Amino acid sequence: MRTAGVVLAAGAGRRFGKPKALVEYRGALLVDRAAQVLAAGGCAPVLVVLGAAADEVRSRAQLRNVSVVPNPEWPSGMGSSLRAALTALDDEPDDVVAAAVLPVDMPGVSAEAVRRVVAHTAEDALAAAAIEQRRSHPVLLGRAHWRAAAERAIGDAGARGYLRAHDVTLVSCDGISEGFDIDSPEDLADG
Repeated sequence: MRTAGVVLAAGAGRRFGKPKALVEYRGALLVDRAAQVLAAGGCAPVLVVLGAAADEVRSRAQLRNVSVVPNPEWPSGMGSSLRAALTALDDEPDDVVAAAVLPVDMPGVSAEAVRRVVAHTAEDALAAAAIEQRRSHPVLLGRAHWRAAAERAIGDAGARGYLRAHDVTLVSCDGISEGFDIDSPEDLADG
């Protein structure tokens, strides 16, 4: 059984002022950092969903050992990126039974947190990292949930509504991962 990694990196980063995939944090672009964390956490394959400034991201990012998934519907929000990724994963072999989803703007997530969540891999799994008992990322979606989660992924909510309607195993990642996200240039100083 394998778990795919999914980096949601298609947004324009309106509040930030540019696509977050192109933001440098501690010497690496956020998009490369997220892909590397998923790979180091045991995910294979790793998919990176691109939309806004996709050509620039492709030229500046390293994107090693990843599959790029284009999202032409990126202006409609993160939900379209999740749908694009889950649709692309339908083409993966049956031994890919789950997907660990990570937004590009969460550089505090560690490979160890990914490993802990991926340890719950099963076709019917729903799990998420938890920081101080609050759901965080990555979120693990078993293959049995992909279609229904994609149908409910509307606007900027991603899988949030789907997860609220189901039991999700919370995996404690206190002390090994940070749940902050980068929404503005000021957040770079806080991380």
